[in-house]
This record gives sequence, structure tokens and C-alpha cells, in this order.
Amino acid sequence: MFLRLVADSFGRRPRHKLLTGAALTLGMGVATAALSVALDVGDRLAKEFRSLGANLLVTPQADSLPLEIGGVDYRPVNAGAYLPEADLPKLKTIFWHNNIMGFAPVLETRVDVVVADDQRKVPAHLSVPLIGTWARKPLYLSDGTTFVTGIDKTNPWFHIDGEWFSPDAGITRRVDVATPEGQGHTYVPSPEECVIGARLGKQIGARVGGTISFSLPDREQMQAYFGIQSVACRVTGILSSGGSEDDAVLMPIHTVQWLTRKPGEYRKLYVSALTKPEDAFARKDPKTMTPAEFDRWYCTPYISAIALQISEELKGTDVRVIRRVAEGEGQILSRVQMLLWLVTGAALLAAALAVGASAAASVIERQVEIGLMKALGAGSGTVGFLLAAEQLLLALVGGGVGYALGIVLARLLGQKIFGAAPEPTLLVFLVVIALAALVTLLGSAIPLRRASRLDPAPILKGE
Repeated sequence: MFLRLVADSFGRRPRHKLLTGAALTLGMGVATAALSVALDVGDRLAKEFRSLGANLLVTPQADSLPLEIGGVDYRPVNAGAYLPEADLPKLKTIFWHNNIMGFAPVLETRVDVVVADDQRKVPAHLSVPLIGTWARKPLYLSDGTTFVTGIDKTNPWFHIDGEWFSPDAGITRRVDVATPEGQGHTYVPSPEECVIGARLGKQIGARVGGTISFSLPDREQMQAYFGIQSVACRVTGILSSGGSEDDAVLMPIHTVQWLTRKPGEYRKLYVSALTKPEDAFARKDPKTMTPAEFDRWYCTPYISAIALQISEELKGTDVRVIRRVAEGEGQILSRVQMLLWLVTGAALLAAALAVGASAAASVIERQVEIGLMKALGAGSGTVGFLLAAEQLLLALVGGGVGYALGIVLARLLGQKIFGAAPEPTLLVFLVVIALAALVTLLGSAIPLRRASRLDPAPILKGE
């Protein structure tokens, strides 16, 4: 009987029902879109922020004090300690290994570029930085997978006119050949390849596909150690970085290790990691945390937690956060999420006010019906419960339609802003239905309370 009364009442007075349903649909649609994007925006923005470059810098713990001016390291190449390149695959074994998007070791020295005679305005031997690093470097991990990384992953804003050097350029490689006895193999040296900074390339007239030669500043010592006075490399690309790399030559790190006589070692390591913006808890000193707090901090992808895990895996390292990148990411992400929560709150408030106004008008129109119900023996609780059930049924319909509308809005927003639409989730649907019910009950609470307290006698007398 009760359900039949609710269903019969729900079908009458369609104007108020449509107005209330429209308010709920619009409110829940905006809330669905904002919630869907807000829940997805963290991962989307974190991936977008990787275009800002590496956010962690790894250096030897026993290294000398830095001497940097304007982002340029003026320490001599042989100063300080070095780290083993063979340990780098361990980065993909830490707790947050899936959050490590890329890393690139760096070893630098200075060389003299041999300039052609027709470049009259350029010194015959131009001293420039030589940067050894990885590019498109495949790492074969212990779990059988291959992880490709390098400076192209840690510095994705670098623009290359051409392509990066081959990861095995300059080393001996095995080649299958046909022999009188059948299939065999031999070993041939791969030619040296390099990438030239845009300003340096313009200065010396280098071009993609051309060749440049360089030597160590002490050519006699180079001849004594290596039996050659210069190294020639084919230019595979011209690099535009907007930084000091525009004046440098970049090569595979093993060539620079050979020239500096530091086999299998690097000077510093840049790491790009997906992280969660730091909050007040993340900024606490781990040494002061309780075991439960430390476990929670350690198992959250805060940049400080990832830095600690890297230092634990790579022994003898000092892992520093590049604060300008990490803090900028956190501030932008926090503000975007705050904006989306404010939009959600405003949509829910507007829906609650619209439901309240519609419910108040409906109660005024139904005073005679309510008075008659009470005269026939219905109590205040029964009347209030009946009206509340009608509103909840309306909330279910409006919330469901609003969710469908919100998913369409979320996909449009996600596609326009992030280039990928968030997927519908059961969690958001349940939250939106619960919010629709809560907003409906809160918005109509005062009118329903007033309806349950109506005195039937004056109403039936027409007073």
C-alpha cells in the first residue's frame, strides 16, 4: 500500500517533478563531471608534468661541494667521486618502480672541436663541453622485461632536428655473415655518432649527416694513451634545449667514459618519477615518525619517499629533489583539484536550493491532501516519510540521468584539456546517487518538516 501511494503521488503534479528533476540532473551532471576529472586529473597531470623534466638528481655521497653558477657546474671533471653504471637497473626494483618513468646518467668533460679552415671567425680548436649520456637505451631487467630510457625521457622538451645517436654507436658489435662453411659471425666497430647543440652547430657550420672531429685539450697525452689525436663522429641530430646543452656535443656515455678513463662510471644521474604532491604529512621528518606513520609515508609516492628508496638501492648516493620542478607540480595540481572541488560544491549547493524551493511550493499546493491524510489517521511521521520517499525516488531518477550527462561532460573536458577522457567508474556512480539523495533530503528538509507539522482542522475548514 505504501509503495502504491508513493508511486501514485510521484505520477501527479509533473511540473514540480520536472523542475526538481531538472535541478538534480544539472547539479549531479556537473558534480559527476568534476568528480570524474578530479579523480583522474592527478595521474593525467603527473604524466603531463613529466614534460617538465627530471625531478630527482642523484650524485655521489662522497662528492665535493657543488660549485654551480647559473645552472652550470664549474667543477673540474676529475673532482669528486663517481658511481657505477651497472647499478642503474636496480632503480626498477624499488617499491615504486612503476613510477620511475626514465633516468639518464651523465658524465662530462671538455674537448676541442676541430673546426674547418673556412670558418675564419672561429678558433681552430674550439673548447666545448662533451656530455656523455644515454638516449633510447634498452635495459634488460631481471624480470625479463626491457625498459627503454635515456635523456630523451628525462628531458622530453629537448627538440632534435634529426635523431638521437644510437645507444651502441662507437662500440664493437656482432654481425652475422655467410661463410664457405655456412652461417657465421664477426665483430665490427660501429661508427661514432653524436648530437650537436644548436648554437655550437651554427657556430661551426655543422649539419645533420655531416662529420665533426674533436680531441682532448692535451693532444699529446691523448696520442700517448689512446694512439689517436682526435675522434670523428657523424652528426645525427641538432639539439635545441634552450640551455647550456646548445653549446655542447652529446654522445653515448661509453665514449666519454673511454676518453676520461672512467669505464662504467658516471658523475650524476637525472631521474623522472611520477609523484603525489607533498602535503603537511609528507614534509615531516621520517626520523620522527612512528612505525605506522613511516609505513604510510614509505608506501605513498611522495617524491621524498621515492628519493629515500633510490638512495637505499643505489648505495653511496645522495638523492636530491629538484624543488623547482617538484613544488611547481604540487602547487598546480593542488590548485586544479581545489577548483574542481569548489565547482562540485557550488553545483551541489545550487541543486539543494532548487530542490528546496520546489519542495516548498509542492507542500503549499498539497496542504489539503496532507490535511486529509492526517484527518484519516496518518501520523506526522507517516506523512513525512511518504513525502521523503517521493523525494528520494526523484533523487534516484535525477541522479541517474545526471550521472549519464556528467559522463558526457567529463569526456568532453578530459579530451579537450588532457587529450584523454576519464573512464566511467562504479565508485563515481554510487557517490553521485548518494549525493543526489543527500542533496534532496537536505534541500527539502524544512518543507517536509513543515508538512509533517500541519494541523488538519484549519486546512479542511478552508482557513
